[in-house]
Amino acid sequence: MHKHIFVNLGVRDLKRSMDFFAQVGFTFEPKFTNEQAACMVIGENIFAMLLTPDFMRGFTDKPLVDAREQTEVLVCLSCESREEVNALTEKALAAGGTLKRPPTDYGDAMYGRSFEDPDGHIWELMWMSPEMVEKGAHGA
Repeated sequence: MHKHIFVNLGVRDLKRSMDFFAQVGFTFEPKFTNEQAACMVIGENIFAMLLTPDFMRGFTDKPLVDAREQTEVLVCLSCESREEVNALTEKALAAGGTLKRPPTDYGDAMYGRSFEDPDGHIWELMWMSPEMVEKGAHGA
């Protein structure tokens, strides 16, 4: 099994993106952060690499998408509670993010909200009850 995940996201203004995510509550790993990239710590082994366009082009021959116009990726993060979902969403909105749609609310089973960061990447925050997690997608 893999030990870490690094999600690479292109950003137009690295400093602005770092400021936005710092206001949401994320930190950055200085060992992997410079003027071209920032390593945002999401969890114990989960990171988002925020990459300037020129630097990101060094990793692919495909054209980069403008996440404000096309969907590049949907990043979904689990939360410990409905309250955490709401708190993180409100921090993102206060920092300049935009709400994507009304909350997804399945009562005591699942709750989620989503926002767009300043570069247009969609972040989904989701809480699922332990019973829902145990049942899984098939509800068995």
